[in-house]
Amino acid sequence: MGALTHASLVEYLLEEAYEVAETIEAGHPDAELQGELGDVLLQVVLHARLAEERGAFRFDDVAGGLAAKMVRRNPHVFRPDGSLQDTFPATVDEIVQKWDAVKREERPARTSHFEGIPQNLPALARAQKSVDRAARAGAPLPARATAPATEEELGELLLAVVRSAHDAGFDAERALRGAVRRYQQEKSASQPHHDVRGPDSFP
Repeated sequence: MGALTHASLVEYLLEEAYEVAETIEAGHPDAELQGELGDVLLQVVLHARLAEERGAFRFDDVAGGLAAKMVRRNPHVFRPDGSLQDTFPATVDEIVQKWDAVKREERPARTSHFEGIPQNLPALARAQKSVDRAARAGAPLPARATAPATEEELGELLLAVVRSAHDAGFDAERALRGAVRRYQQEKSASQPHHDVRGPDSFP
C-alpha cells in the first residue's frame, strides 16, 4: 500500500460515491447496490489503513467517532449513554430545531450559513446546498424562476439552460460557480451571527 495516499484515492472515492447514486437513481437491483456500497466502504477502509500506518487513527476510531457523533447530535433519539429515548419528537420541525441547537453548540464560532459546504462540490449541488442552508436560516434567497411542474420538467429546463450556454460559448458550470460564490459572499457579509444554523445533511 506504499504507493497509495489519501490524495491519490480521492478520485476513486468520488467515483464510487457517484456509482452508488447512479445505482439508486436508475433503480438497479439490490445486489448491485450492495456491491457498490461495498466499494465505497473499501475506500473508507483504505483511508483508515493509511492513517493507521502513520499512527493517526484506525478504522475502529472512525466507527467509534461516528457512533459518538450520532448520539451527540441526535438527543431526540438517543440518551447520552447511547440508549434510545422513551419518546420522540412529534414533528420534523422539532427534530430540525434540536439538530440545529446541537450544531450551534458544537461550532459557536461559525459565522456563515454556508460554512462547511465543500468548495469542490459540483456547482449545481453547491447551489442547492446553499439555498437549502439559507432557507433553513430564514435568510434572503436568490431570485426565483418559474417553477416546473415536475422533476422531469426541471431536468429538461436545466438541460436547455446548458444548451443555451453552449450556444453562447459560456461554461455553465463555471457560470453557476460564480453565481453561487457571489450569493454566498453577499449574504455572509450581511448575516447576523445568531442566525447561523448547522448543516442540513445527515449525520
